[in-house]
Amino acid sequence: MKVNTETIDKIAHLARLDVEEKEKQGLLEDMNKILAFMDKLNEVDTVGVEPLVYMNDEVNVLREDIVNHEISREQALKNAPKQDGKFFRVAKVINKA
Repeated sequence: MKVNTETIDKIAHLARLDVEEKEKQGLLEDMNKILAFMDKLNEVDTVGVEPLVYMNDEVNVLREDIVNHEISREQALKNAPKQDGKFFRVAKVINKA
């Protein structure tokens, strides 16, 4: 597959990009190089090759989540500019249409 200027115009329109005429030639060359590289990769025999999902064999190297209640609700609300005893009070930002 070859990319032409009409294809670049269509992609630019779909992506809502303003591509100037002087930039189109460079994009045309770059896109055709990418497609040529992909065609070259398609020539490689991958029969029997397992898909690579992860780069290493580690399953989960993250720590376990432990819920800690380090401060009480009263302590959290103590310095709030506006609160109702249970929750922070904030200005309304969403209007129903």
